[in-house]
Amino acid sequence: MAHPKTLRYSALLTSTALTFATFLLCLPPLRAQQPACVSDWVDLLKPGLTGWQILGEGKWELDDKQVLTGYRDEDLSRLKQLSPFDFAMVRGWVTAQSWLYTEREYDQYNLSLEYWVRSPGNSGISIRDPKRAECGIKIPPDFSCTPSKTAYEIQINSDWPDKWATGSIYGMVPPLKDAQKRLEWNTLEIESRKDRIAVKVNGELVAEHPGDPRRSRTGPIGLQLHDLTSYVRFRNVRIQEICD
Repeated sequence: MAHPKTLRYSALLTSTALTFATFLLCLPPLRAQQPACVSDWVDLLKPGLTGWQILGEGKWELDDKQVLTGYRDEDLSRLKQLSPFDFAMVRGWVTAQSWLYTEREYDQYNLSLEYWVRSPGNSGISIRDPKRAECGIKIPPDFSCTPSKTAYEIQINSDWPDKWATGSIYGMVPPLKDAQKRLEWNTLEIESRKDRIAVKVNGELVAEHPGDPRRSRTGPIGLQLHDLTSYVRFRNVRIQEICD
C-alpha cells in the first residue's frame, strides 16, 4: 500500500498537469511569421495621377476606365537641328527611359497590377529606389546606375532582345518559367519584405530573392517606359502595406 504522503504528492502532480494542460488549450494557436498588421488594399490610380511624378520625356495618361498608358510622342524635327549629326546623342535620346514614380515611399507591402505591353516591348517595375531612376532618365542614360543596378527592377519583356524575361528580378534572378501571355493583359504581383522579394506572374511564383543588404529596403514604386519605341499600359495598380 502506498504511503499517504506519496498519494498526496501524486495527486498534486496530477492536478498541476491538468491545470497546465487547460492553460495551453486556452492559448490562441501559433501562426508562423504572421505580420502584426495588414492594411486594406489601396488602388494607387483611383485618385488619378495625384501622388505620382512623371520623370523623363515620356507621356503618361489615365483614361476614364482607369487604364494608364505610357508612350513617347516625339518631335522628330529636333534631329534636323543636329549639325553635324551626332549619332551618340541620337542614341542617347532614343534609349533614354521615362518613369512614373509614386511620391510616397513604402516599406513592406504586397503590390498587384495588370499590364499590357506590345511585342516586341519592354517595361518594368522599380521598387526600393530612393534615387528615382535618375540615371535612366538622363540623355544619354547611364546604364551603370539605373534602378536594376542600384535598387530592384521586376522585368516585363515581350520578345525584346534581352535575356531577362518577364518576372525576372533584373540582374539577380531569372524567372523559373515563362508565365506571361503574349499580347494579353497579365497580372504581376510583388511581395516586398525586409528579407525577401517574391514575384508572381498570372498567379504563378516565378522569382524569389533575399535582397542585397547593400541596397535600400524601402523606397517608391516606379512604372517604366523603356525607350522611345515603348508603349505600355497598366490598370488595377493596388498596394497592401504590411507592418511588423
